[in-house]
Amino acid sequence: MDKRTDQLVELLFDDIPYSPEAGEAQEKICRALDGKYRELCKDMPEGEAMDALLSEYGQLSKMAQLAGYSDEQAKAWRNAGDAAELKPTKKLLWKQRRRTYAAALFVMFAFTELVWMIYNAVNLNKEFFFVTAMFAVFGLLTFFFVRKISKTERENSGTKYDNEAYYYLRAQSDKYTKRLFNSIALLIGTAFVFVGSEMSFYIFGNSKSAELAENFFSNITMVEIPLFLLVKNLILHRLIQKRISHPDAKKSRKYCIFIALFSLVYWVGVTVFTIIASKNVSYPANICIAAAVIFAVIIIILDLTARKRVTFKNVVFNPRRFAVVTAAVVCAGGFTLLNRDTWYTQSYINSVPVVEHNSHKIDYNEQTGVYTITSSAEDFKILHLTDIHIGGSLYSYSKDMKALKACFAEIEHTRPDLVVVTGDLCFPLGIMSMSLNNSAPVQQFAAFMRNTGIPWAFTYGNHDTETLSTLNKTELNEVYKALSYKTSGNLLYPYIQPDIMGRNNQLIELRNTDGSLNTGLFLIDSNAYTGEGINVYDYIHDDQVDWYADEVRRMNSEAGHTVNSFVFFHIPLQQYKTATELYLSGSNEVKYFFGENPGDHGGITNDLVCCSDYPSKMFDTALELGSTTGFFCGHDHYNNASIEYKGIRLTYGMSIDYLAMPGIEKETKQRGAELITIHPDSSWDLEQIPLTSIT
Repeated sequence: MDKRTDQLVELLFDDIPYSPEAGEAQEKICRALDGKYRELCKDMPEGEAMDALLSEYGQLSKMAQLAGYSDEQAKAWRNAGDAAELKPTKKLLWKQRRRTYAAALFVMFAFTELVWMIYNAVNLNKEFFFVTAMFAVFGLLTFFFVRKISKTERENSGTKYDNEAYYYLRAQSDKYTKRLFNSIALLIGTAFVFVGSEMSFYIFGNSKSAELAENFFSNITMVEIPLFLLVKNLILHRLIQKRISHPDAKKSRKYCIFIALFSLVYWVGVTVFTIIASKNVSYPANICIAAAVIFAVIIIILDLTARKRVTFKNVVFNPRRFAVVTAAVVCAGGFTLLNRDTWYTQSYINSVPVVEHNSHKIDYNEQTGVYTITSSAEDFKILHLTDIHIGGSLYSYSKDMKALKACFAEIEHTRPDLVVVTGDLCFPLGIMSMSLNNSAPVQQFAAFMRNTGIPWAFTYGNHDTETLSTLNKTELNEVYKALSYKTSGNLLYPYIQPDIMGRNNQLIELRNTDGSLNTGLFLIDSNAYTGEGINVYDYIHDDQVDWYADEVRRMNSEAGHTVNSFVFFHIPLQQYKTATELYLSGSNEVKYFFGENPGDHGGITNDLVCCSDYPSKMFDTALELGSTTGFFCGHDHYNNASIEYKGIRLTYGMSIDYLAMPGIEKETKQRGAELITIHPDSSWDLEQIPLTSIT
């Protein structure tokens, strides 16, 4: 149909109240006028044909006669006496909309109960009758609201609408037509992704049927929300169609069928392709993510092109709404992406071999939470790693690989009896690592260490449980307990904690081959932030120090002499700063062994030593007890000096970090580890192992 004839008819009907009869007449007049115009075009140019058409049929009465209507019928169309105005039209539609939301909500609930009912019937569960009753209740509630909607529609059938009300209904028609098409695509797409992801865990992850059911019903919201949207949009689309004529109802139905078939074919194809490609792809889930993006782009293209044939106005650009929706999508999508568990390094982790090492007897005390390692060799070697900073995202993949390979190089070179990590194993810091997830990195490193076969322990760092990270300290504690010694055979994480400040405070007792107590290894949480500002670091609190002192006295009492001990933590004590300043000033109060302390290297703080502003009594207590001969920490990345101050050796660990500090990936001299060798008489040696010396 020629747009000019359509616009002409619409202009003449502009001041006529809308009614089903007037709407039908307008369509007939458009077709008749378009047919007459095409006849005239056969004998004259288009411009002259249009002039002739306007000359002969420029009035509504003439157009009505052309379409087979009488003058009386044309006059009746103009009768606006009983036409509904905008305000009551909006009020009635809003009432119907509320009922529609309720009906769609109960359809959603009924769907869930139906799936539950089928599951319980297949598994012969006792809950079958209860679930069936709930399904019936939600079904009846749906029927009630649908009946109320239908009754109101029957009562208002044939209503006329004035000009404002009519154009309001046209806008609503376009809105729900667009939403209907998109919700069809959304439901089919999410249903395929949801079912596919759940089944993949069942098939490839060897999950049990009970686990599949638990995951299915805990995540079924993925399907429930699109189902709710589809039902809601379908009902409202039909309600508007009953009030005013749709631009082309037949084409609209065809487009719905096309969208549904296209979506089904597309996602079946994606599913088949993913199954075939999964043998050669490290992370098949990425195929679905890419497919979803492509699918969304295709739907948008269809929205902007084919959909215009079934709407009055295809695109109505609202800058404010566009900005709000875009911001919401970006924030929600970005937050979801940053929280995803990703396993890009898993292929490498699976290839990590067992490292040859001594085997020692390890015992765990269920009452005290203390691990005891009874050495099977004369010397016992501890490899100190710190600030590994695994990001766990696609963005950090290459750097994560470098970090894990650096750790393996150090482990393979030194073949230690125990690995101690002093914090910041992961780096869930949003846009800096493109991840907020601190679950997958922990599980990946635990799997990496499990493959090496070397026992390991750790202290928390300030980045391990960031404010927005996926798991808080309580949840991450549960993850570590699930990965600990009873499960892995090599992670020495206590299942019970002393009732003091901190996320993990533990003692590992090292004994000689004859069972005599050699050294106590204290792993103490230096905590993260005080909460008083950005990067205001916490410290080792008094109750933690008191616990340490009690354990030292207990070991001394058992051994009958002062037992040697080491303390591992993340954030350096203030004495590290004091000792460093004394060393740089040339004081003979400190003894230098190796390494350098160049400070924060242009990072966040620019401090020589990045310690807490709050003093801890840890150093003074250790000095008083005379047990601890070595402190080991991390945190500062570039600092790696070992200095003795007042008889206690203060050692910075060489960091592994490739990710957290700007430009650190390209620098090498600060990267490495330390090897502590403990002799049977509790004396010990410390060697710095720069990564450059072994690769």
